[in-house]
Amino acid sequence: MSHLDGSGPPSDQAPRMPRDQGAISLIRLVPPDPRPESSPVSSPVATAEALPALDLDSLFRRYSAYVAAIAYRLLGRDDEVDDTIQEVFLAAVRGVHAVRDPAAVRAWLARVTVRAARQRLRKRRLRTFLGLDEPTTYDAVIDRSATAEQRALVARVYRVLDGLPANQRIAWSLRYIEGEALEDVASLSGCSLATAKRRIAAAAQEIEEAFADV
Repeated sequence: MSHLDGSGPPSDQAPRMPRDQGAISLIRLVPPDPRPESSPVSSPVATAEALPALDLDSLFRRYSAYVAAIAYRLLGRDDEVDDTIQEVFLAAVRGVHAVRDPAAVRAWLARVTVRAARQRLRKRRLRTFLGLDEPTTYDAVIDRSATAEQRALVARVYRVLDGLPANQRIAWSLRYIEGEALEDVASLSGCSLATAKRRIAAAAQEIEEAFADV
């Protein structure tokens, strides 16, 4: 998936995860299931001149795969992606026309997707706490080229993520799975840069402790 701002890999300083970077790269390579009439996730950010009018059909055709890719890796499950897409584009019915610059639509949809994923993650944690969540596997989010050992490692990453508060999980995932710069993590998360850094650091500590024996 390309970076939301169209830039290359971030070079700013943040907690690094030396033990599981191989696993993270395998997550990053996974595309969502193709959706008909959707633009490729890796397509560059369109310019204002290239964007169609802000009608919902055009938005869905152009951005549904992009929204799916963000939801897919933030949630770690493909069974929640379609419902998340519906939520995002229902929100677009109400709010996208407030976006005056057509070139800003992509980033606006990304923020809405992050908010929708956050709500789903919070509900999932509650279901897990109550013993109501179904056991899950993570094969769908692992690159097909991964070995059995690598698959186990990726699944372990996601099991740790499942135990994190939603805000920490999202900040860490945006930073390390999506490869976003810290400023973009803060913008997408709807928080200050300092708060984004704290969330990433807290999640990184939990993951590093979980991988201390690797």
